[in-house]
Amino acid sequence: MDLYEYQGKELFRRFGIPTSEGRLASTPGEAQAAAEELGGQVVVKAQVLTGGRGKAGGVKLAEADDAEQKANEILGLDINGHVVRRLWIERASEIAKEYYLSVTFDRVEKKPLFMLTTKGGIEIEQVAEETPEKLARLHVDPLEGYQPYQARRLIYGAGIADPNEQKQLLDIVGKLYACFVGTDAMLCEINPLIVTPEGEVRALDSKFTVDDNALYKHLEIAEMRDPESVPPEERAAREKGVTYVKLDGEVGILGNGAGLVMSTLDVITLAGGRPANFCDLGGGGDAQGVVDALEVISADPQVRSIYFNIFGGITRTDEVARGILTALEQIGIEHPIVVRLDGTNAEEGRRILADSGQGNLHVEPTMLEGAKRAVELAK
Repeated sequence: MDLYEYQGKELFRRFGIPTSEGRLASTPGEAQAAAEELGGQVVVKAQVLTGGRGKAGGVKLAEADDAEQKANEILGLDINGHVVRRLWIERASEIAKEYYLSVTFDRVEKKPLFMLTTKGGIEIEQVAEETPEKLARLHVDPLEGYQPYQARRLIYGAGIADPNEQKQLLDIVGKLYACFVGTDAMLCEINPLIVTPEGEVRALDSKFTVDDNALYKHLEIAEMRDPESVPPEERAAREKGVTYVKLDGEVGILGNGAGLVMSTLDVITLAGGRPANFCDLGGGGDAQGVVDALEVISADPQVRSIYFNIFGGITRTDEVARGILTALEQIGIEHPIVVRLDGTNAEEGRRILADSGQGNLHVEPTMLEGAKRAVELAK
């Protein structure tokens, strides 16, 4: 689950990481009141779960008397498909230096990974590509846990020589790791981490991602989820307990098992089509699960055909076939549906579907043939 900047900064403050003072606003009037309360020059920031807001006009400097006008210009702005509904009004900061600091989970090494560079304020990918020698990287063994010497190695590796900055960074690095572990985060990023002319180091921005599977332990963070930030299909899927991710193609995909569904996305692309979604039915194939998944997939106006790809290992494919027919009886779907069944009782499952008399149901024996048929029917 991705958090907005203001939410990430709230969590930073809980763990003692210094941030700039600010207020949340959802109307131009609230933005004006926040600016007057903060006093002096402020920054009006769009709150969207995407990058590039500055280039898109989503970040503006304002005085206390024109914050309402600047807020009016930003609210409703479409930034990479995300409509601005909230603003963060923050006291403007004088910046002497911009650093980058993050801790994320390295899936390859299975360890948290720190990254620190003096090249802050730009995309970290650009730094890694253009000046990799400026990027200090350090893994933390999760069994050993974070140790202060690791922060010192990170700071020296990034080439930060000022003793005052080193002292503050040593504290911030430790608190950022505590925040990362304490919230079950997947990413805690500060870009930029600024140094003011007075030598104060603080977080000017926040990019924060929390592991969905750990939200049951953090109910206060779970409540931060904004349902409006995801496509309506994904909201409906979440309400039904369906594992679903919206994509931009025309072939709706449903499979049992994440690995099989990922392979199905590839084979649809290989056959010349574009997947409309990732949808995992899970280990079972009961009728209600199929109904819920089909309702979500068929609600997408981009979908022109639907491809069921089922492998019966634990699941019996004849039960899945009956679940599909029961589902089609409960909901009217006009989309052509291609079904590939393989594994336990596959012949029986295919026979059940072939004898059903459903005109829009097409049974194919192999994964590739099913993909080609689904792509053909989506044209």
